[in-house]
Amino acid sequence: MTTDTPLLEARALSFFRQDEPVFGPLDFCLHAGEVALVEGDNGSGKTTLLRVLAGLLHVDEGELRWRDAPWHRDACAGEILFLGHQLGLKADLSARENLAVSIGLAGAREGVDTAAVLSEVGLAGYEDEPVRRLSAGQKKRAALARLLGVPATVWLLDEPYANLDRGGIELVNRLIGMHAARGGAVMVTSHGAVSFLGGEPKRVRLHGWGDGTRHA
Repeated sequence: MTTDTPLLEARALSFFRQDEPVFGPLDFCLHAGEVALVEGDNGSGKTTLLRVLAGLLHVDEGELRWRDAPWHRDACAGEILFLGHQLGLKADLSARENLAVSIGLAGAREGVDTAAVLSEVGLAGYEDEPVRRLSAGQKKRAALARLLGVPATVWLLDEPYANLDRGGIELVNRLIGMHAARGGAVMVTSHGAVSFLGGEPKRVRLHGWGDGTRHA
């Protein structure tokens, strides 16, 4: 179920790198309860788009809005969570300690229990292992624990299925479905299919610069 007012909206959004266009102009809306799949060829700017939406890169042209007001980093602080290729884990800390750091920075989701979260993402028995000793898939699961631990409304997930086995892929889809069902929103980049209990995701297509197709 979506509401009329979008959580996040782009209007003719464009980004340049060294004066060369990366993507845009792009229009889209992301409402509560929606899951959006960002599509595009390699180099079309999918990761760049998520980094712009997370406030890690600036907007060059166009407008970005948050809850029907001009986007400001402070206005959505703690409400947008970005999970990228760099997992943001401290190698010498355990999964439990890394989750505690994330919660300390972004706050805790209501009723969160660290042990339960780590069990949910498949790290039962590995909670106190230094992250550097974990496999690539286990490190990814340690990063995914952040989704359950902090109260962000919008998840920006860049290739969340990478380094995961079938069980890990099912975990990601389950987390996405749960988040959308409770009124959150998710934007995902993926070279594979995105499947979740809420049905098919909406599509945000990145086209070549100035090809006349602005609406995602």
